[in-house]
Parts: sequence; structure tokens; C-alpha cells
Amino acid sequence: MVGLFAVGTNAFVIAGLLPRIADGLGASQASVSYTITIYAVLVAVASPAVAIVLARVSRAGLMASGALLFTVGVVVAALSTSLTWFVIARVIAAFGGAALVPTASAVAATIVAPERRGRALAFVGAGFTLAVAIGSPLGTALGSAAGWRAPMWLLVGIGALVTVLIPVAFRGMPRPAPVSLRARVRPLSDLRVIAALGGVLFATASFNIVYIFSAQVLHRATGGSGTLLAVLLLVYGGAGVLGNVFAGRITDRYGSRASAAVALIVQAVALVAVAFFEWSYPLCLLLFVVWGVVVAGLTIPMQHRLVSIDPANAQQTMAWFSTAMYLGIAIAPPLGNAAIGLGGPWLVPIAGAVVSVLALGLFLLGFATRRMSAVATHGIPTTVEP
Repeated sequence: MVGLFAVGTNAFVIAGLLPRIADGLGASQASVSYTITIYAVLVAVASPAVAIVLARVSRAGLMASGALLFTVGVVVAALSTSLTWFVIARVIAAFGGAALVPTASAVAATIVAPERRGRALAFVGAGFTLAVAIGSPLGTALGSAAGWRAPMWLLVGIGALVTVLIPVAFRGMPRPAPVSLRARVRPLSDLRVIAALGGVLFATASFNIVYIFSAQVLHRATGGSGTLLAVLLLVYGGAGVLGNVFAGRITDRYGSRASAAVALIVQAVALVAVAFFEWSYPLCLLLFVVWGVVVAGLTIPMQHRLVSIDPANAQQTMAWFSTAMYLGIAIAPPLGNAAIGLGGPWLVPIAGAVVSVLALGLFLLGFATRRMSAVATHGIPTTVEP
């Protein structure tokens, strides 16, 4: 969990520090934002590659190596004096995260009894939730007060601690059974899985478009104050923790289709409202509460849907969920920069709302795919998964 907290904070804190990092490196904010794309694409591609190529490496060794690479990458970032070195730093940290994050989740599921796996995975995954709720806003506040390099050095300390403790805490971990390449790609042959993953990709992109460029979108409301921006991000993250608490129960009661659809619709409305009220700090504060609650609730029904399609191959399907999520993060900066180029920062939340609607369409298409297939095969409709 601590490792995922560090990796997540390193990814999300760039949003709050974007103007300061750009000034410090003598680069444009758009150029710095693309390092998020580079980071996310590398994690998306490297994560399954690491799982295949390094399948026989000890879990403790793989996690410790990932934590070490991540720490080295953040050290290079903290020492960077140019955009080139900052990009190199992000590449190093990305490979570290690709080794650490999926391995940590897999280990969590194997070191506890089967009936406790869900809680173990939730505990580890809470690292990302806390990164958004606490790490990013506090990093933004610290960066505003002491310079953008200060939160980087704090992450170096956390990464070094994790690197040292993992080999001690997880020595003797059994190696997992090898999984064939055919088994890993099998879920992609199901159109329902493809549609759901498309929904995940664009849903992730939709809120990251706005989150990454929040400093520019909310410049009028915050007056350029990093502290006021940090408060907004803290409220957003805190609301996300609350949404995460109730999302599972809501999904169990109303099904993944209804839960995800409502969340995406509410997000689209909230983002349109942000575009029209970006001048008012109190209204943006309220909108960030609503937005944070529904965003945190998005991933749970989408994961629920993917698992319910083929429970026997859930582990492989969820690996592709991670890839789709990181690809969604990767396309967010280009989309946000395009919106700014076309109409200025106010158009960024509008772009986020449009992508939310696209995510909704793809996600619902996965349910229609089964129905249409049944009609074509048997001539009659059938029931659809909730």
C-alpha cells in the first residue's frame, strides 16, 4: 500500500505542480504535461511485459527492484534542470512502477486466506486512493511553499524505505504458476470485454483531462494560489474516499450497468458546470465534492462488469483493466492541450464531459453486444447481465 501510495502520488502530483515544474525546467506546461503521457504509456506496455518476461523472478526481488527503480527515477526528477532529464526520470520511474504495482496486487491475493483476498486487494489499492486524497494535495501545498522539488525528495524517502523493507518482509515468497501468452490475451477475444475496456479507457481519460490541467482550469477561482488549489484537490480526494466506501454496495444492489451509467452522467454534468463556474471558488469547491464522489465510484462497477463476464479468467481480464486505465491517463494530456489550443482552459472540462459520454456509450455497448449476438444466433433476445 505504501509503495502504491508513492507511485500514485508521483503520477498525480504533477497536476498541481504543473506551472511550477514548467517554470523550473524552462519549458511549457504543455511539454511537461506530456511526461504524464510518456509515464502512463510505459506503465501500460511494461506491466504485462514484466509479468510475462519475469514470471520466474521471485516476487520479493521483483517488487524491491521496482521500488528501487522508482526511487532512482524520482531522484533524477528532483535533480533535473531540463525537460530532457525530467523525461528520462519519468521513464525510469515508469519501469519501476510497472514492476512494483501489479506484483504487489498479485502478492496481496496470495499471502492471505481466500476469504480475505478482497480485503487484501482493497487495502493495497487504497494506496492509490490515498495518493489522490492526500498525497497529491499535500504535495501541491508543499511544492507551493518550498518549491516543486520538495515533494519529490519526500517521495524518494518513501521509495527508499519500501525498497529496504520489501526483501525483509516478503522473503521466501513462492513463485506464481506460469501463465501462457494465449491465456493472457484470451479475454480480448470477447467483444463484451473490449467494450468494457473501452469504457474504462475513456472514463479514465475523462477525469484526468480536467485533473491534470486543474491549475489552468481553476486559475480564476484560485487566483493562481497553489494552496487554494491544494484545498480543492484535497476536497476532491476526500470525496473520492467517501464515494469508494459506498460504490461497492451500490454496485451490488443496482448492478454495474446502472451504477457506472449514473456516475458517468453525473460526472459529465459536473464538468460542464465547472466550465461555466470556473470563476467561483465556492461553487468549484461544491462541484469538486460531487465530482470526487462519482469518479471514485466509477472503477468499481467497471471492474465488477469485467469480472462478471468471465469469472474463471478474472485475473487475466483485470490485468487488461490496468492497461486500459493507464492508456486512458496517457491520452488525457494531448486531449487537454488540444482543448486549450482550441478554446482556452474553460474548454478542458467540456472535453472531459464529451469523453465521459463516449465512455458511457462504449460501456453500454458491451451489454447490447450480448443481446444482439443472441438475436442473430437464436432469433430471440435474452436477458442481459446486470
